[in-house]
Amino acid sequence: MVATTVSQSGLLSQIACIDTIDTDVLERLRHEALTVPANWVVEYGRYQSGGWRTLSLLNGSGDPGDVRISDCDPVPTTLLRQMPITGRFLDSLGLRYMWVRLAWLEPSSFLWEHRDYAELEDVERHRLHLPLVTNSSAALVTGGARVCLDAGRLWRLTPTNVHGACNLLGPGRLHLIMDCYSDEALARVIDNAYLAPDDVTLLPAAEPTELENRVEQARKLIMLGYDRAGEQHLLRMFYERTVPEGRLYELIAAAYESVGRHADAQRWIDSKAVLLGGERAEVLQ
Repeated sequence: MVATTVSQSGLLSQIACIDTIDTDVLERLRHEALTVPANWVVEYGRYQSGGWRTLSLLNGSGDPGDVRISDCDPVPTTLLRQMPITGRFLDSLGLRYMWVRLAWLEPSSFLWEHRDYAELEDVERHRLHLPLVTNSSAALVTGGARVCLDAGRLWRLTPTNVHGACNLLGPGRLHLIMDCYSDEALARVIDNAYLAPDDVTLLPAAEPTELENRVEQARKLIMLGYDRAGEQHLLRMFYERTVPEGRLYELIAAAYESVGRHADAQRWIDSKAVLLGGERAEVLQ
């Protein structure tokens, strides 16, 4: 195993590879996930560009369409009962699950800068990702780095740190996501965390002039009536440059304020509080 570099070592508390899945097992899991699920649910609308859809395999209700996570003693959903290979795989890990989902991210789609778990009980937990289908333009961004999560490798994410995800070019990205309560079994699983140099691209810091130009371009788009394009012109910078936490939300608000749209400016200040500050958002479909 290639050792992580000094510049990457600080990322290990936020994102790391912890295991590799047998190729035959991966192929069976992938086949099942691509052929069985239907009626994907769009949830957490404020957190995304659109194109991020999920279904639950373990949750508190047994309904696969119940995808807004919460603390619970989970039960298999009706979907998981149709996916015996996935069920056996989850059992084989021996973990204490809180919630398990399949998550599909379409091409040209984004999960915006945010943090998770703030609304849950104050207990230790971790999120595991197993990419089933991915591509070289799909990545997770956290800690000023873009990390490509290879298919067939099991990854540990600490989602209380600010992070986002993108799938720039496609094809679609499909992950098995497992939220797990901490116990001895989980500690053993995550004990061998590592990052290889090829996993990570460190993002350069945004220059003040870059931010100024982006705001001006966003403002012009908004003035022409292309609100969504103007917002995303700034939001997408999170995947290209290192920007201080929440600064992009503030800049969107500033762009709206500069054209006299005070309610929209306040909407983005509120979004910053929800996405980064732990306030509970209303469900946006």
